[in-house]
Amino acid sequence: MENKETSRRNFLATALLAGVAAGCIPNKNPFEGYAEDVKASGEKVKLLSVNGEVIEIDKAFLKPVPDLPPVSNIEARRGIAGKKFVMVIDLSRCKNVKACQTACNHMHSVHPTQNWIKVLEMQDADKTAPYWEPTTCMHCDEPPCVKVCPVDATFKRQDGIVLIDSDRCIGCRFCMAACPYSTRVFNWEEPVLTKEVAEKDYSCETSMPQKKGTVGKCDFCPDMTRRGELPHCVSACPNGVFMFGDMIQDSVTNGAETFRFSELIKDKAGYRLMEDLGTKPSVYYLPPVNRNFPFESGLDNVIEDDKKFKSN
Repeated sequence: MENKETSRRNFLATALLAGVAAGCIPNKNPFEGYAEDVKASGEKVKLLSVNGEVIEIDKAFLKPVPDLPPVSNIEARRGIAGKKFVMVIDLSRCKNVKACQTACNHMHSVHPTQNWIKVLEMQDADKTAPYWEPTTCMHCDEPPCVKVCPVDATFKRQDGIVLIDSDRCIGCRFCMAACPYSTRVFNWEEPVLTKEVAEKDYSCETSMPQKKGTVGKCDFCPDMTRRGELPHCVSACPNGVFMFGDMIQDSVTNGAETFRFSELIKDKAGYRLMEDLGTKPSVYYLPPVNRNFPFESGLDNVIEDDKKFKSN
């Protein structure tokens, strides 16, 4: 049986980048170009074909994805053609583990006092049960943050991802005021960077390294998607809360499971936050029904003063 973590990290051809692996090229032998002495390893990897079918192939016959060179700023701002990235968050699976938050903070060197992903304690009414709600940037199709930025530092790519170019950001915080989801943070202090990160050239696609006096936020890890990998929050979550994929290919995955996006949203009554604002978010939520965990089981990861409920 394939290890779940291994499957998650090696699910190279989900809805993210068609064509990186065998079954994704129509009318072409998936083994073409390989030496005849390549032998099967016995380890199977799941792939998504261009027809939208989940198939399995021996890992030995996959061509490795090369380390791609850093993209230019123009390419980073343009995005990936033919893609429309989307995220689905299943509230019934969230236990407030905050592994998503930890992974995001670590990989983006987010300041210790801030979080790009917030896990909020929610309760819709007095008589309803509370639940945990991970909140990221919504990567809106009609982003108000982009419209108010006076220097084009906040921009929307053709693949639907909304990014911030810290080289252009002047710290006016108009975007923070315009965002109805309060998902942006301001870098008041110098970021805490390792020497390796500090010496890297800045890239608005990796959002690294962060800069004092600028705004930061969830970026959907576009450098990962360009390599055919899942965002860090998706890979880090042990409960499969986050699903990521391509709306055009109508597929999302958490690495261990793959779903038809349209069917998942329809069958599970998916919704978006604040639909009436017309922002058209790219993040969808599945309601917290038939939960995997009771709400109280996540209280251990809440600051004591913020606890509103006690475990039984």
